[in-house]
Amino acid sequence: MELNQLNNYAKFFRFILKYYNSDVMKSASASALNEIEKEEQSEETFNQKPEELVEDLKRMGPTYVKLGQLLSTRPDLLPEEYLQALANLQDDVDTIPFAEVEKIFEEEIGVKINKAFTLFDPQPLASASIGQVHRALLPSGRPVAVKIQRPGVRKNFIEDLDTLKEVSALAVKHSKNAEKYALDNIIEELRFVLLNELDYNKEFQNLLTMRENLKNYDHIIVPEPVKEYSSSKILTMDFIEGKKITSIGSLQKIETDFTPLMDDLVKSYIQQIIVDGFAHADPHPGNIHLTEKNQVALMDLGMVAKFSPKLQEKIMMLLMGMSKKDGDEITDALLEMSEYDAKKVNLENFRKNINRLVMNSTSNNAEDMETGRVLIQMNRVAAEEGIKLAVELNILGKILLNMDQIVAVLTPKYDLQKAIRKFMEEMVNKKMKQQLKPENMYGYLLENKKLAEALPSRLNKISENLASNQFELKVNALDEERLTDGFQKVANRITSGLIIAAMIIGAALLMRIPSTYSIMGYGILPFVFFIIAIGLGLYLVYNIMFRDETYQKK
Repeated sequence: MELNQLNNYAKFFRFILKYYNSDVMKSASASALNEIEKEEQSEETFNQKPEELVEDLKRMGPTYVKLGQLLSTRPDLLPEEYLQALANLQDDVDTIPFAEVEKIFEEEIGVKINKAFTLFDPQPLASASIGQVHRALLPSGRPVAVKIQRPGVRKNFIEDLDTLKEVSALAVKHSKNAEKYALDNIIEELRFVLLNELDYNKEFQNLLTMRENLKNYDHIIVPEPVKEYSSSKILTMDFIEGKKITSIGSLQKIETDFTPLMDDLVKSYIQQIIVDGFAHADPHPGNIHLTEKNQVALMDLGMVAKFSPKLQEKIMMLLMGMSKKDGDEITDALLEMSEYDAKKVNLENFRKNINRLVMNSTSNNAEDMETGRVLIQMNRVAAEEGIKLAVELNILGKILLNMDQIVAVLTPKYDLQKAIRKFMEEMVNKKMKQQLKPENMYGYLLENKKLAEALPSRLNKISENLASNQFELKVNALDEERLTDGFQKVANRITSGLIIAAMIIGAALLMRIPSTYSIMGYGILPFVFFIIAIGLGLYLVYNIMFRDETYQKK
């Protein structure tokens, strides 16, 4: 084992030992299960301060900073003061020296910064765990933002992710809770997402795809990337002047009607999820900026979620069920996109718990409605019942959780349920039109062509088998081996009973015949037969009463 790997294990276990039994983690667990009311949580004091947790994550490296960022969007798990402290991880990390920035840019693009731009601000606009962003000006006068990846960050990420993968595999092997919540699958999904985020070429393509998908929304802006000055470690794109949603003043909220903007935002995300199957997976307030023209800019498309056509249909059913607060429809949709053993899972209990969650969510207003949190709780209920929901539902829960926060900030009285119902109808029509496109129709035609080619021979074979009385229908509804074993046991019992009865009757008849040798006045032979018959009879009764599986179950 290399020294580097040992250091990774050491820092990980130091962190676990420090926080495993801490009040913060106990509060998080209880909060996750709704065991502690919000009022009680606000009065609690913890043995580790929020700033201390932030500093510990920073010292552990960029992978754990990223995990901290993900935790900052989970108000269902951590107290408010810890969420605010973790949110600072998105902007409060050490900056890359400008000399290093110049070196990385020249190595990747092959051009010096002062040749590529007429202006390049050495002070970064933002510094994150993976890279930092600088403002610049192209010779054409076009303002751009240049994202520079931290040197060595890929190697550090992979080493830390390998450590997490090995530890999660051990946890799943030895912990029932870790196995129940599929901790190893969560880490594997995190690995996939983060490694994609490290490749700026993929983010470049994500920006182009999202711009094309959302081009018809007047209130939505996606930055356009600059191909000439982009690579796997450099990403140059439009600079969009704006401010974070959470930093909007009260006066602006009162003076401006954000409802049309919110309609576009909600509608665009429904389209991304159930029509395009390609969604901005990290819409936390820091990545959603409001421009002076009251347009929403979607920033940082390093993390995107992809949904298959089949999953899109199930999510469509789920969102419709949630908008109507129909617990049974929600349960059916969840079960259709999950894996479970019907013999071991209590489906009635699962349905009952989902209905309770839905009934408790009574408000339509964005300031009170917590759609994302409800979905995350549904994931938890499923895990408790041994039902493994699709991993994409965790991503959907995170998207909706962040959307709840944005909608609540801009339009607290927004009727989110009504909006979802309204836009879902539009999206269903849009999806139907998409499926009727020529490229999709070709697939259906090919399938029908295969069916048409194979159908005559199959029908001919079926008719031949019917005519020759060779048509067989196999049904797997019964366990044939168990059934025949049962019949054989019954036959053996009946035969044994007849033999025992015959021995008793024979012994009784023989006792009337005089014998030279006797026991207790009866002949030896009939006496022996009688004893054997009694022994066999008692043994048969014992087997029936105490060893038969059916009797024990009764």
